[in-house]
Amino acid sequence: MSALRTARAAVGNAWAHYVGPGVEPHVPTPSRIVHDEPHARLRRYDSPQVAGDPILLVPPLAVHITCFDLREDESLAAHLVATGRPVYVVDFGEIGFGDRRMGFEDWIDRILPATLRRVSARHGGRPVDVVTWSLGGTLTFLAAAEHDDLPLRSIAAIGTPIDYSAIPYLAPLRALGRVTGGRVLSATFRAAGGLPAWAVRASFKATAIQREITKPAFVLRNLHDAERLGRMEAVDRFIGLMPGYPGRLYDQLYRHVVQDNCLREGRLPLAADRVVDLAKVQQDVLVVAGTEDVIAPVACVHRATDVLTGARSLRYEEAPGSHLGVLSGATAPSTTWQHIDRFLEGVATDG
Repeated sequence: MSALRTARAAVGNAWAHYVGPGVEPHVPTPSRIVHDEPHARLRRYDSPQVAGDPILLVPPLAVHITCFDLREDESLAAHLVATGRPVYVVDFGEIGFGDRRMGFEDWIDRILPATLRRVSARHGGRPVDVVTWSLGGTLTFLAAAEHDDLPLRSIAAIGTPIDYSAIPYLAPLRALGRVTGGRVLSATFRAAGGLPAWAVRASFKATAIQREITKPAFVLRNLHDAERLGRMEAVDRFIGLMPGYPGRLYDQLYRHVVQDNCLREGRLPLAADRVVDLAKVQQDVLVVAGTEDVIAPVACVHRATDVLTGARSLRYEEAPGSHLGVLSGATAPSTTWQHIDRFLEGVATDG
């Protein structure tokens, strides 16, 4: 009977995966739009009872907000909602050719400050705690450094890269830039209006090329296991929703962050007379690095502890997982999320 049940499960899962909507169709944590404008759509997650200061989830650019809501048992958004606090997420939306002139300044001077003030105002001016991932942490740090009047109390940054020389897969790109002076790729990005969505998705897949190569065999071996297939489908769905980067911002990212590695020293030049200094971040900060992360390895993330010298407090942790896994993987609820919970409880008590 056990063999028969396994066979039936395999047939059903095969049909759902190859023909149907998937073994585990995504059911997002309920939310509603409370503010809508291009690249600054604000959602509030539904909760029957809320109290305390608001939490804002900030995704990276070129990433869909489902990074915080991957699947039912791996949803940081649902976990934070369950704590009883009001939880919001800002959605930067699709990036098109018409957005090619947008740069770091748009996010750190306009989009993020306005969003933080909007969330705070909805709760009588209470301070906001930000939980962010990857380049979302970079944007939040830069905004906090440039604007000391924000209603921003704390920043929990998961897998946020700082020292790009510690990212092995970027070494060929950095070497090419040294030979060409960065002009070839910069010109390409500007001409294309940015990095299109298909290229972002391909780049993310390339960092886990073994997973992509072995995926067909993995599916066949696990047709009887809905849990494993469901997790794989969730990651594929997340990658498939990735938007692109605007041209000017990607040019800044490539030249100053990847090629010149300016963030390693905590400084980002935006103009001849403007340099953002991460030492000006004054909030309480939590930094979490993923021990199996190849996109933002431990050494790359740990550098934040050397450059965020003005933070009111700074806590560094490591947790198991890849770049996405440390945020929303199978072990995240018992590791990364616990670090976030303790950090948020601590800053609320201190405040």
